[in-house]
Amino acid sequence: MRWITRPGWPGHLLAAVAGALTTFALAPFDLWPLALLALVLAYLGLRELGPRQALARGWWYGVGVYGAGTSWIYISIHTYGEAPVVLAGGLMVGFVACIAWFFALPAWLWARWLRRNEAPLADALAFAALWFAQEVFRGWFLTGFPWMYSGYSQLNGPLAGLAPLGGVWLIGFCLALSAALLCNLYRLRGQKPYLAAAVVLLLAPWVAGLALKPHAWTTAAGAPLSVAAIQGNVEQSVKWDPAHVSAQLKLYRDMTLAARRTDLIIWPETAVPVLLDNAQGYLGMIGNLAIDRHAALITGVPIRQLVRHEPRYYNGITVLGEGDGSYLKQRLVPFGEYVPLQDLLRGLIQFFDLPMSDFARGPDDQPLLQAKGYEIAPFICYEVVYPDFAAGMAARSDLLLTISNDTWFGTSIGPLQHLQMAQMRALEAGRWMIRATNNGVTALINPQGQITERIPQFTEAVLYGEVTPMQGLTPYLRWHSWPLMVLSVLLLGWALLAARIAKTA
Repeated sequence: MRWITRPGWPGHLLAAVAGALTTFALAPFDLWPLALLALVLAYLGLRELGPRQALARGWWYGVGVYGAGTSWIYISIHTYGEAPVVLAGGLMVGFVACIAWFFALPAWLWARWLRRNEAPLADALAFAALWFAQEVFRGWFLTGFPWMYSGYSQLNGPLAGLAPLGGVWLIGFCLALSAALLCNLYRLRGQKPYLAAAVVLLLAPWVAGLALKPHAWTTAAGAPLSVAAIQGNVEQSVKWDPAHVSAQLKLYRDMTLAARRTDLIIWPETAVPVLLDNAQGYLGMIGNLAIDRHAALITGVPIRQLVRHEPRYYNGITVLGEGDGSYLKQRLVPFGEYVPLQDLLRGLIQFFDLPMSDFARGPDDQPLLQAKGYEIAPFICYEVVYPDFAAGMAARSDLLLTISNDTWFGTSIGPLQHLQMAQMRALEAGRWMIRATNNGVTALINPQGQITERIPQFTEAVLYGEVTPMQGLTPYLRWHSWPLMVLSVLLLGWALLAARIAKTA
C-alpha cells in the first residue's frame, strides 16, 4: 500500500498494473469488480503526490489501460498495414505513450488544484467529477478515442440499471465515487454525520442500479420484425482487391437468395466494395429481390457525392426494397478512414495508405433510415462507441443498427470490446440493436443490453431472429449527459474554490 501512495518507480509500475486491470473488467473477461479495484488504486496513488509526481503516476496508469486494453492496434498495423514487427511495435508504443496523457493531465490537475485531503467527503465527490470530465474529454479531443471506459464493466453488473439514466458516463462517475469513498471511510470514523453521508453516497448508486435494472423505460411500437443478418467472412486481404469484387458481390447475393424470408435483410459495412453509383445494376437487382420478398435490405456501400464540384467519398449505408434512405458516416476512424497530417504521413509506410483511408465526414443531422415503416438509427463501425452521439440519433428512432468490419482486429479482444459497447448503447436507449459484421460478432441485442441471438466469429453464416420497434425515451436519451456535466462543473468549481481558500487561510 505504501508503494502505491508514495512517489517513485514502484508506485508508477503499480499504477500501470492498476490501469491494466481495467482490461480484465471489460469484455471478454467481464470481471467487473476489477474496475472498482483499479479506481481505488488510482485514487490512492494520487493522494500524497505533488503535481509532477502525480503527472507521472497518471501517465503510467494510462499506459496500463491502453497498453493492455488496445493491444489489438498492433494487429491492425502489422498484419493488415504490413508494417515490420519492430516498426509496428514502435508505433504501438508511441500511440500508447501519447494517449496515456488523457490520464496524466487530469492527475496533475488533481494534485495541483483540486485535491482536498482535509475534507474526505468533498474530495471523493470532486474525484468522481474529474473522472467523468476526463472520460468526456478523451471522447471529444481530436475527434476522440472513447474506448476503455470503466462503466462498460457494469453491463452485467449491479450498476447496469443506471445506464438508461445517465449512460456509461454516469456509471463511470459512480464507480469513481465509490472507489474514493471506500478509501475515505476510515478517515471519517470520528465524524459521524459525514460518515453517515458517505455511507449513503456509497450505497445509493448500487441500490439504485439493482432496483432499476428490471425497469422498462420504453414500450413496443409495433409487432416484431424478422431479421436475417448476413456475415460473409471476407478476408481483409482481398476486401478491396478488384480481382475479388465480383466474388464478394456473388457471395452476398447467393447467401441472400438462400436465406429464409424475413422483414429485414442486413449486410455489413462495405459489403458492396464498389461505389454506389457504379453498382446501380447490381443493387437494382438486389432491390427487386427484396421487393419480391416484401423485405427491406440494408447494406454498407461507399458513396460518392459532388461537393462544390469536387468528388468526395463517404463510408455509407443505403436501403433497398421496402425502405428508403442513405446515410453517410460522421465519426471516422483515424488512419483507417482518414489520415491526420496526411501530407506528412502518406507514403511513409503502407499502413498510412490503406484502401478507403480517404473518406470524408458525413454531415450532421442526417435523416434516419426508413425500413418497413419504421425509423432506424444507423451507426457504422466506430460510431457506436460515442455515447452522446449515439443517443442523439437513437432518440429519433424505433430501432438501432450498427454495421461493421472488425476484420482489422484479427482474433484479438477488440471485436468483443466493440460488441460490448454496442450492447451498452442498446441499454442506454431502451431499444433493440441489430449488429451485422463481416466476420463477427453478428448479434441481436435487446433493450436490456443482452444478446438474444449471435453467430460464431470467422464463419460464413446467416443470423436469424426477431427485433421489436420501441417507442419512448429513457432519461439519458432525453437529457444526454447535461445533468451530469452541470453537477460535475459545480463539484469541480467548489473543490477549486475551497482549495484556494484553504491555501490562503
